[in-house]
Amino acid sequence: MNKQWEAEWISDAAFIGLEPIDLFHKEMEPKELPDHREDLKNLHMLARKTWRLDDDFTDALLELTADDYYKVYINGQFVGQGPAQGNYFHYYYNRFDITPYLRKGNNVIAVHVYYQGLICRSYNSGDYRQGLIAEVSVDGQLVAKTDETWKVTRNKAYVSGDIIGYNTQYLEHIDNRLQPFGWQELDYQAADWTYASVHAADDHQLQLQPTPPLAVYTVKPVKITSLAEESYVVDFGGELTGQFQMRAQGKDGQQIELRCGEELLDNERVRYEMRCNCTYQEHWTLSGGNDVLDMYDYKAFRYVEVLADSGVHIDTDSFAAVVRHYPLDEEACLFESSDSMLNAIWEICTNGLKFGSQENYVDCPSREKGQYLGDNTVITHAHTYVSGDLRLFRKSLMDFALLSSHVCPGIMAVAPGHFMQEIADFSFQWPIQLLEYYKQSGDEAFLREMYPVAEGMLRHFVAYLREDGLLAHVTDKWNLVDWPEGMRDEYDFPLTRPVGEGCHNVVNAFFYGARVAVRQIRSILQVEETDDLDSFKQAFRQVFWNEQTRLFVDAEGSKHSSLHANALPLLFGLVDTEENQAVVELLRSKRLNCGVYMAYFLLKALAAAGEHALVYDLIRSEELHSWGNMVKEGATTCFEAWSKDLKWNTSLCHPWASAPIPLLIEEIIGIKPAAAGWKEVSFNPHIPDTLEWLCISFEVPAGTIRFEHKLGHSKLILPEGVSLRPN
Repeated sequence: MNKQWEAEWISDAAFIGLEPIDLFHKEMEPKELPDHREDLKNLHMLARKTWRLDDDFTDALLELTADDYYKVYINGQFVGQGPAQGNYFHYYYNRFDITPYLRKGNNVIAVHVYYQGLICRSYNSGDYRQGLIAEVSVDGQLVAKTDETWKVTRNKAYVSGDIIGYNTQYLEHIDNRLQPFGWQELDYQAADWTYASVHAADDHQLQLQPTPPLAVYTVKPVKITSLAEESYVVDFGGELTGQFQMRAQGKDGQQIELRCGEELLDNERVRYEMRCNCTYQEHWTLSGGNDVLDMYDYKAFRYVEVLADSGVHIDTDSFAAVVRHYPLDEEACLFESSDSMLNAIWEICTNGLKFGSQENYVDCPSREKGQYLGDNTVITHAHTYVSGDLRLFRKSLMDFALLSSHVCPGIMAVAPGHFMQEIADFSFQWPIQLLEYYKQSGDEAFLREMYPVAEGMLRHFVAYLREDGLLAHVTDKWNLVDWPEGMRDEYDFPLTRPVGEGCHNVVNAFFYGARVAVRQIRSILQVEETDDLDSFKQAFRQVFWNEQTRLFVDAEGSKHSSLHANALPLLFGLVDTEENQAVVELLRSKRLNCGVYMAYFLLKALAAAGEHALVYDLIRSEELHSWGNMVKEGATTCFEAWSKDLKWNTSLCHPWASAPIPLLIEEIIGIKPAAAGWKEVSFNPHIPDTLEWLCISFEVPAGTIRFEHKLGHSKLILPEGVSLRPN
């Protein structure tokens, strides 16, 4: 049941009366949009309210949300931030236990609300929906709510800098002379603030966020190197996501330049003009007092270069990173082996998942900060094992279902966010993810709820079927195959946008894989089966199978057989068993001649063909195209591509490269759910003789699974009530 709000939505006065902008449309059908007022972009609004508690109390709750984003404080103490981005017709609010923050007597709630104003992947913004709604309840009684008695003001200290990434964020050139110091505190005098404007026409439809708020905490640097007087390079020891924090004192108007980056240049200075198309270069203007740096938006970085004007005093003891990511129990999944390189590969994948999981999964926490459907096939599978927490996985499926039902039943490629992008290959992976979620969770009610979305997606593509049942010229969505383009193994088909005429392999292979997944879902839900997969398989083989080479070709009429055109048919069962050998030998010869995204499907295909030794060899490889190469290049989180130089704008934190985690667990160690929700477990290990020992533990719905292997002897310990299915 939805909450009934007594509070009113309050906004900056300039937004009252503005007609919301409808930003939803099909990607290939761009729409004319009204100009967005420049003065209302990158807008920081502060709001506060004081009230009094005369009686003792036992518990207190705060429920709130803001558009686009908030950070909330009670009596000067930081409580939390949010919400997870959502569409106005399904917008999330958060709930916090604020009992520890309140006191008998006077109290204050203070909220920093941010409206970005750009159309991008990172925020649902640019639509003139701005503001805040909040309620505070003490022992079940409402004691404070947003209304016209709240005080608000604009914080003009956040001077607009350049826009970086893909309209992802504004650089923050903070002028502390304009900061209302102590505005979060009870004794702050907001005499020059105005009373809030109530947005009576607000149309947000609010839902309690189904995932917890972010974990936010402070870490100290592992190394500080002095460059010159009051200038430093700060190293946090590894990639992280968050903001840099420090204190300084100087004259009114003096500045400190801040440069953040993921790596160092050859001269040991910070590479702030980053590979990933973000230039993290900002200026902080001092007030003349004891200044604290308070950044708002987050970055992906490891290093910070601090360059101060002459005479500025910098408190190096104050250097810290305020880290943020989806809550992760560091003990939920533990892995160690006798192979230091394998351990390092596991660690960079785990760290990539940690920092790439924000309020939703992000393709990278720098350039886009967007949740991509195809990336999620890899990320959700790996994050399930690393975290033991399925809530973000479940929410991600809903994110795409909700936005797609509003824009295109064929499933969007990015959700949430107002950047409209559609990729056919990704659409077909949504039911595959839904089925994986069911296998991991056993949540049949959610499977039944989401099942119509999968059917609607398949129906959408009927318009592109030709007489033999194959998809041809799917023009309403991008046909990706792999990314970047140089990792497509010379795939022989014009992948323009819209796609060129003709019929090609990969989009049809994914289409078949989606239909196989939906068939399994129908079987689970006892829905009558009507799909003729046999006819599709025959048509696929008729068009793409080359009888002379015993391989699949990339497209109708092509003679080229790429890795992609053979790995996917092998994975989805389009290769007859007696024909496996030639396909496997092709894949053996090509190794990881694909992107890190496609590597997930390649490894799963090889495992399905029984080639576990090759799977392990590719995971453990140190060739140029390998996770081992990332380690050798100094990775602390998995990269967007195999090497820093293999893509023109490589992100050095990209969790779509985390395939080794589920592949090692399920195919090499050999532990899989044999019944939904891990009620039964299958165990079929393929651990190489070169690995002297390994141990792993991870969480499933029933409890903890533990496995140890040493000198050829193995021990598997299952939670109580979970049985081992005989091989």
